[in-house]
Amino acid sequence: MINFSFLETNLEDLRTQYLTNQPFPHLVIDDFCDQEKLAKAYENVPELNNKSRDYSFANNKFEKSNYKEICPEFLELYNDLSSDRFNKILAFITAKKTFVDPKNFGGGLHQGKKNSFLDMHLDFNYHPLNKNWYRELNLLLYLNKDWKPEYKGGLKVKDLRTNEEKELDVPFNRMIIQQCAPYTLHGYDMTSFPEGKFRTSIATYAYQIHEKLIETPRTTDWFPKEDASVLKKLFAKNYNFLVKTKNKFFGSATAKNQ
Repeated sequence: MINFSFLETNLEDLRTQYLTNQPFPHLVIDDFCDQEKLAKAYENVPELNNKSRDYSFANNKFEKSNYKEICPEFLELYNDLSSDRFNKILAFITAKKTFVDPKNFGGGLHQGKKNSFLDMHLDFNYHPLNKNWYRELNLLLYLNKDWKPEYKGGLKVKDLRTNEEKELDVPFNRMIIQQCAPYTLHGYDMTSFPEGKFRTSIATYAYQIHEKLIETPRTTDWFPKEDASVLKKLFAKNYNFLVKTKNKFFGSATAKNQ
């Protein structure tokens, strides 16, 4: 499914692009997958009804964690993404010993329906189950057929250190690999897709093993817009603590959804 030959032929260039892109390391790869196979997979994408666990800072966003069961093409994609071959490519591009979570905890097929949005946020840093796995990368493969900029929903990335921000287009068969760090915000503005079309992506995450924890483990840090209500800002400020408290007593909904 993945165009391995292209990636392996262009490793040096891809590494340079990833490490030098601003506002923080990221990489945009078009035609990431075999076009015909991905188009066939796209034809099998159902309308999802399982609402995202990010409902506090997202709107009308739905997900399916175990997307590999949808069709053979998605199973092939899943296997390619978690393969040793792809892990070697990621490790070279990032100059770190990164690897894809083979169980894809927290990832999967994501679908934004009418008026969907995702506030700017930092994702969890240490894997909730494998406590010394540090999240190094978000890998976002977009499945937006015939996408146009006026549909909105482009991926916004922002560096908390400099406040520098960029918005990346999200057309079909584009992979965006984004560094995860305590300063790497991402999200997207409210969409305006045509009726019957959804903002669709496959989310996968890559990690590095830490012998010593370098950060305090967190769930999600959420940054509402300046014009958000006082109540929303207060909720966001305490969100990490509230989620940790809920998980302590009731367990992680994300873990249960795997």
